[in-house]
Amino acid sequence: MGQNLSREIGLPSATVLVIANMVGTGIFTLSGFILLELQNTQLLLLCWLLGGLFALIGALCYGELGAMFPHAGGEYVYLREIFGPLSAFVSGWISLIVGFSAPIAAAAIAFATYLLGSEHVAWFSFSLFGVAILDFSLITFIAILTVVLLSYVHIHSVRLGKNTQNFLTAFKIFFVLFLIFGGFFFGKGDFLRIEEAFFTSAQSVSYGALAVSLVFISFAYSGYNAASYLGGEIKNPQRNLPLSLFLGTLFVTALYLLLNLVYIYALPQEQMSGMLEVATGAAQNLFGDTLGSLIGIAIALGLLSVVSAMVMAGPRVYYAMAKDGLFFQKFEHVCDKRKTPVHAIILQAFLAIVMIVTSTFETLLIYIGLTLSLSSMLSVYGLMRLRSKEPTRERPYKTPLYPLLPILFLLANGGIVLFSLLNKPQAALYALATIGLGVMFYFFFQNKEPKNRLSKTLL
Repeated sequence: MGQNLSREIGLPSATVLVIANMVGTGIFTLSGFILLELQNTQLLLLCWLLGGLFALIGALCYGELGAMFPHAGGEYVYLREIFGPLSAFVSGWISLIVGFSAPIAAAAIAFATYLLGSEHVAWFSFSLFGVAILDFSLITFIAILTVVLLSYVHIHSVRLGKNTQNFLTAFKIFFVLFLIFGGFFFGKGDFLRIEEAFFTSAQSVSYGALAVSLVFISFAYSGYNAASYLGGEIKNPQRNLPLSLFLGTLFVTALYLLLNLVYIYALPQEQMSGMLEVATGAAQNLFGDTLGSLIGIAIALGLLSVVSAMVMAGPRVYYAMAKDGLFFQKFEHVCDKRKTPVHAIILQAFLAIVMIVTSTFETLLIYIGLTLSLSSMLSVYGLMRLRSKEPTRERPYKTPLYPLLPILFLLANGGIVLFSLLNKPQAALYALATIGLGVMFYFFFQNKEPKNRLSKTLL
């Protein structure tokens, strides 16, 4: 059966995990697309600020849940305790398919693309009815190798995984800070563009363009709840878990705003608008082509931190599900020697590799945002329901300004979900299909485990 997870992760490592999960491909690629929608740098900064505020509110709400239920699994555990096993299983199912495996694949391919360049020749490919089903190239190979190596690191031991995660995140934050401060003090930019962003009145913009921008930004800020998935391994979780969520999210919000100021300082609006590799473009304008290209490689290495963080966090959800008898029993196994959920890590790596090879994850961005927003909304609603049903329950940490902050979070995410449903109905169908499949698997495991261990779980 193996052993339980051990509490070896302190406040610094938990905070680093939140930062590593959040600072990823979004901040290095999305600002150009957002500016293309808004056509105004002042609105660009405002949207990144709003996204940060929404993420901070989410972190404060998740902090209360994490302090009450300091166990591995995050949302899965919270929904299990509030609504029961069905909603918990569906949440864990969503995490398995679109919460971790697809983003791991996306970040691994982004790393390989930044490292090798976007131009590549497929070694072999396969199409069905004109749709590419498989496209295997050097980029694909490097992405797969990245997932395999980082999965092995986190299988080896919690200590090696934690130290690798801390190093990769420290490296990423170092070069991001270099880009920010080096850009302002030594780069060749134009402060007039920053002045215009702050003091020039923003033009009117359509609700649709603003909503699209916030959908993009919500994706960039996802990961603020990362430490909650490792609640069973965090020391003094009643204090350190909510504090790590808040500190990590606050740091990332400040970092994102500063990076966007650097982009505005480095790039004219017409050049930045629609640009994919906006961080590399800004670095080349600031420091020249040679140093800018080196920073592009540094960004690629920084993306390893994103892959590592998700490889570390995701398997704890499947471990918690299996421990409750709601997933294959093999995935609750914790290696006696290594103290890691080996089989759960291998499962996640396999799913990520399948997505890398088929490249289907590229069509799932809105789908991912929609399904994860639904899960987080249900968790925050659960917090409010628990406050109403069990007002006297011990709460080591309470969400400030309750119920204002949870209501704001639900309204903001509800708007994103509504926009996605109205404008991307295909994504809604994918989400419904995923939920339906999750319900089917839930009843399969219920029938397989007639004496469900869920009721016996000690909390």
